[in-house]
Amino acid sequence: MGRTAGRFARVEPRRRVKDFVLGLLSDLPRKNCWTIAEWAGETSPDSMQHLIGRATWDADAVRDDVREYAVEHLHDDAVLVVDETGDLKKGTRTVGVQRQYTGTAGRIENSQVAVYLVYAGRRGHATVDRELYVPRSWTTDPDRCRAAGLGDQTVFATKPELAIRMIGRFLDAGHRVSWVAGDEVYGGNPKLRAALEARGVGYVLAVACSHEVATSAGKFRADALAAKVPKWAWQKLSAGAGAKGHRFYDWAVIDLAEPRSGSHQLLIRRNRTTSELAYYRCWSPAPVPLATLVRVAGSRWRVEETFQAGKGLAGLDEHQVRRFTSWSRWVTLAMLAHAFLAVVRADEHARHPAPDGLIPLTCNEIQRLFTAFVRPMCDVAHRLGWSAWRRRHQARARASHYRRQAANQT
Repeated sequence: MGRTAGRFARVEPRRRVKDFVLGLLSDLPRKNCWTIAEWAGETSPDSMQHLIGRATWDADAVRDDVREYAVEHLHDDAVLVVDETGDLKKGTRTVGVQRQYTGTAGRIENSQVAVYLVYAGRRGHATVDRELYVPRSWTTDPDRCRAAGLGDQTVFATKPELAIRMIGRFLDAGHRVSWVAGDEVYGGNPKLRAALEARGVGYVLAVACSHEVATSAGKFRADALAAKVPKWAWQKLSAGAGAKGHRFYDWAVIDLAEPRSGSHQLLIRRNRTTSELAYYRCWSPAPVPLATLVRVAGSRWRVEETFQAGKGLAGLDEHQVRRFTSWSRWVTLAMLAHAFLAVVRADEHARHPAPDGLIPLTCNEIQRLFTAFVRPMCDVAHRLGWSAWRRRHQARARASHYRRQAANQT
């Protein structure tokens, strides 16, 4: 928290944001301003709501601190992974919400979607940037944008354009990575690929089976090229270690004929059990071994682990806010909480190897131990006071609903 202290001009928000992050790291079954305030010993949620919604501080500056913190401690042959995740929402007033596809539900739902940039190193992985996806239904309605705290001049940006924005910020901050990975949403976008090539950053981006590529023999669909790969060209390689051991697949690579400089290739992955195929567009300033492309392709799974840990351990998806400022502050502090767990895990693995018979410390176990040691001690009067506060608030809300219903009926 000392790294971010300078972002808060007054001592009150500086102390409160520490309590807020501790609340995000707690074992609360549901994390919002109410539950975190009670956990931290506050007498009402007003102060926590003020911190997230109205207090004076710059969430983007804290985001930069999170990025520097993660890179400093997790830097080890890292890959930048870009991906989006959705949070299911009700109503229409939450910023960016609409009926849209989200992988969280696996179908079209009323949801809010954001694109995240994950720094995935060998020592660990953490989120270092975020951008809210604002659909066209919002950007074409200035009044709606204004009500949700978005600027009047908010323009529509696709998810790959948000990825370009975040990767540019990362590189402009003076950091360097050799590779970027992403799924088909990003691999199929030529602007993103061109932007990475212009900055000399290699990529291994998934593409659809219908994606067309140019070879010395002409243009072909990716699946048509895969059908032409001879048996001897496939190699069994691991895409990285998972919870149940190494993830072995068969891999093949085909050189592409592109007018632009650098090494352009199509990477093909085949499941050894089902024979299901996956395809990747690859580029690097100079040719690299197949094993390197496979390692980068395997790094993309880190983003799923990051989302799972960020949501399960740090409340990334539990925000109950409607305006853009509150959303950006909540997710930034959740990113900070998860980065803390990732850094502690990396340092523990490096300094204190697990003894025989024990697996190395995980982020989940670190959270359990940390929460046990920092849990605030609240007396009975505090618990009863919060019970009365909740019931009083609920009574006011119920009376308000009844008055509104009666007014509508007249």
